[in-house]
Amino acid sequence: MNETAEKQKMNERIISFLRKNTNLTLATSADNVPYCANCFYAYEEQHDLLIFKSSPDTNHIRQALQNRAVAGSITPDKLDAAKIQGVQFHGEFLEPENERLDSLRKTYYKKYPFAMAFPGSIWVIELTAIKMTDNTLGFGKKIEWKRFK
Repeated sequence: MNETAEKQKMNERIISFLRKNTNLTLATSADNVPYCANCFYAYEEQHDLLIFKSSPDTNHIRQALQNRAVAGSITPDKLDAAKIQGVQFHGEFLEPENERLDSLRKTYYKKYPFAMAFPGSIWVIELTAIKMTDNTLGFGKKIEWKRFK
């Protein structure tokens, strides 16, 4: 994690949205070939991380290891056409290690205990920018956040 980067406070609406939803679409690209995958995630608020589990031999993980700049989106688990909400994000793909990995594993398995039964590794996206569309605040309302000033 980039501890020297200045962190702007994330809007509470974005935090609430990230906490309550479960599935992200991860967009990767390597060698000029794009790819996307859907993954269950847990949000770690202290460092603005998205934690997910996936096998190291998947296309999206192989690509993210080559090109750590990733993007993605999160939409509600249950869509309501009258109250559209969603997040588009940019981030840096990271491989957690040691004590950090243990802490992130606990966060992920607390949200998804069933995932312990499946093979795979824990991976992290350090969020660098978010644009949230929230039509509950009015049509086309956007809330933005960036890690760096």
